[in-house]
Formats: sequence, structure tokens, C-alpha cells
Amino acid sequence: MRIVAGKFRSRLIQAPKGDQTRPTLDKVKEAVFSRIGPYFDGGVMLDLFAGSGSMGLEALSRGVEHVYFVDRSPAAAAVIKANIASLQVEAQCDVWKCDSFAALRRLAGMGVQLDLVYLDPPYQKQQLHKIMQQLDALNLIRDHGQVILESLKEDEFDEAYHQLHRVKEATYGISRISYYRKETEL
Repeated sequence: MRIVAGKFRSRLIQAPKGDQTRPTLDKVKEAVFSRIGPYFDGGVMLDLFAGSGSMGLEALSRGVEHVYFVDRSPAAAAVIKANIASLQVEAQCDVWKCDSFAALRRLAGMGVQLDLVYLDPPYQKQQLHKIMQQLDALNLIRDHGQVILESLKEDEFDEAYHQLHRVKEATYGISRISYYRKETEL
């Protein structure tokens, strides 16, 4: 796996061994960042179900200021930490080995406001509806912040989760990418 663009362009990153993690394909990564960026002037991101940390590291490479990486797998957390160290961006990252809902509560307790969230859970174990509801209920998304869901193409999601409104969907092979934006006024 590699970083597609930005200051770490073409740098290789590791993925956890085994089949517990499903890395986001480069073509999907490029499409996502073309849609939402492609570059950033700061901001805070949450890479939930981070796996290798690929999406968060891509965002850092493209100018995001800070990324919270969350994965409950010890192997994934170790790989994420190794990837962060290889890019020497430790000061811009937090890696939490915990459940997704515990991470959301922790962020809320810290008063964190997110500009970008990437959700890519194991397809069979997803709870994306509940996570979307929690992101909104805990007021974790900054106005005009974006939430991106990667799921199976057959999965259906609501048009809106209170202030989080779907703005686009796209399909790539077996994956569906759903884009949401927080709009406080319509």
C-alpha cells in the first residue's frame, strides 16, 4: 500500500497481516479525496476502524493537521503506530485501541470537533446507522464537516442523520462510498 498524493506521495505503508483488515483500494482513495479535497488547510480527522491508518495518513499527507486513529485490534494499532513513526508524524496523531463507541464518547468528553470522519468497519460487523446517530448526538462534527462511509454496495443509509445530510454516493466494485456533510441551516 502507498500514499497517493501530498507531501508523503508514493511512500509505502504497512497493512496488518491476515484477512481481518480490508485496505481501501488506491482508486477508491483517489476518488474519495478528489471529491472532498483534494488538499486541506488544517483540520481534525477521525479514522474510525483505521486498519493500517491508510486514510488518515493520506489526509495528513494532504494537509490535515491532526488525526485520531481508532481500531480495536492490537495488530492494527501496532501497524498504525509503525506507519506513523515511519512518516515521523507522531505529534499529529493519536492512536486509540478501543471500541468505536468508546472512542466517540472520549472525543466528546475532550470537546473535539471533527472536520472529517472516515468510517470503514468490517462489512459484516458494521453499525454505521448507530455510529452516524452518535456522531450527530454527541455534536462531534464541525459545521460543514464531512463524514464518509465505506460499506457494501448493497447497504442502504438514511438521507440524513439529523444535521448530517447525504450529498453523494458512489459505487466501486463491491464497495459503496456515501458522503455526508453537516448542515445546520438548509
